[in-house]
Amino acid sequence: MILSCGEALIDMLPRTSTTGEACFAPYAGGAVFNTAIALGRLGAPSAFFSGVSTDMLGEILADTLTASQVDIRFLARSDRPTTVAFVKLVNGQATYAFYDENTAGRMLSPDQLPDLPAEVTALFFGGISLVNDPAASTYEALQAREAGNRVTMIDPNIRPGFIAGKEAPYRARIERMIGRADIVKLSDEDLHWLAGAGDPVALARGIIAQGPKLVFITEGAEGARAVTATQNRFVAATRVTVADTVGAGDTFNAGALAALQTAGVLTKTALTALPDAVLDTALSLGTRTAAVTVSRPGANPPWSHEL
Repeated sequence: MILSCGEALIDMLPRTSTTGEACFAPYAGGAVFNTAIALGRLGAPSAFFSGVSTDMLGEILADTLTASQVDIRFLARSDRPTTVAFVKLVNGQATYAFYDENTAGRMLSPDQLPDLPAEVTALFFGGISLVNDPAASTYEALQAREAGNRVTMIDPNIRPGFIAGKEAPYRARIERMIGRADIVKLSDEDLHWLAGAGDPVALARGIIAQGPKLVFITEGAEGARAVTATQNRFVAATRVTVADTVGAGDTFNAGALAALQTAGVLTKTALTALPDAVLDTALSLGTRTAAVTVSRPGANPPWSHEL
């Protein structure tokens, strides 16, 4: 089972009312939440850990997880409010305004960490949940606790506007978590934010030197790349008409993880020597699932039968 650990929130997406007025519609979302949903829809054994409210919006989140075959037994429920993010789209690209103070997700604390059964073999971390304490330190503590015995993956999904004024502690946390991780996923923009200018493959190998075995790099409409200490595999993106890019990277993560799980290589030992064909399959499923997501509004990952 793959346990996705991170934020769950309500995305308020821009829409037009029946009378032609601008308005917002609520959608369950959050980067790590989207990955858990996509894993469940792809048929991978998926579970989710986050601070989730018992309010009306929190019930929407829990019900959405269950409807996508995601195990919710690890949720840390509280009566704090749900995080809300208002989304602005410009040429299909999303920017966000977050309302996160004193929410169930933001205030997640170490005493709420779950005891994990043996069936949880991999943990995924990322998103805005790694920015603000106490939640950010709580997720880091969970990764540190489990990284020795279970596969961990991180996609920081860096949002410079959200981390303004907190760059130094945020960067330090991400670098520590990358050092413990087995798999790292970065967009090309994230890669350069972390590692500076330079050739993406060389920069990815610099990350591998810190400890990870595998780095995925997504390159937008061009495609995605898998880099190990000795391999550099690339798969072109599937061409579609883009509705918006909300959830694209999150869905890629799920596709790549699901492919590794199906191939039986989502173990610390197997990740040290992955065949080219396995990497190609992971890239292919990741890019194909992301293509479906960007072809329709909002973060709405595909079910396996839609592929």
